[in-house]
Amino acid sequence: MRVKLILGIGATAMLLSACVPGQTTAAPVPVAAAQEAPPITTTRAPTTVKPTTTTAKPKPKPTMTKTKPKPKPTATKTKPKPTTVKPAPKPAGAPCSAKARACIDLSANQSWLMSAGKVVYGPVPITHGRAGFLTPPGTFHVGWKDIDHKSSEFNNAPMPYSVFFNQGIAFHEGSLKQKSHGCIHLSNAAAKKFYNDLKVGDVVQVVR
Repeated sequence: MRVKLILGIGATAMLLSACVPGQTTAAPVPVAAAQEAPPITTTRAPTTVKPTTTTAKPKPKPTMTKTKPKPKPTATKTKPKPTTVKPAPKPAGAPCSAKARACIDLSANQSWLMSAGKVVYGPVPITHGRAGFLTPPGTFHVGWKDIDHKSSEFNNAPMPYSVFFNQGIAFHEGSLKQKSHGCIHLSNAAAKKFYNDLKVGDVVQVVR
């Protein structure tokens, strides 16, 4: 088809030139030569992409934290407290226990009447047994009473307001200047008070 087109165009040009008077005919320009221009090739320069180098930051070194060791608990040993039996409390002013109903202090030459651990009468002065007839210390009980007793052992010596607490030893009215044969001498007023207050079975305590 392309050959046919070129021949047709050339023939037409020849006819035109032949029909127009006084015009010279020029050599026909091949169409194919005019149209077919060499292709323009544009070559792009290769773009070189520089590699991006990323510098990695060094990782921080882990900081070692020293933990102090916990102190060991100190075991405190508690010593067991010794169990001590406390003696019965003594009434204020009297050296005898709270159970005593009558208290006699041979060293102080004094005596008291007590009730429920409290002094209710005294102290009052006394005299007690002389050498060879010492009044024995200890805890005793009232055995019997005689308001107008006479001693069969010592020539019927009067022993008014007698309160016997240790066989033949008794509270009774007697001399406060001379020592007895073992009994507890009291003044008249004190002997009456002891006789009236003390009952059979009451505790009498004698301390030295």
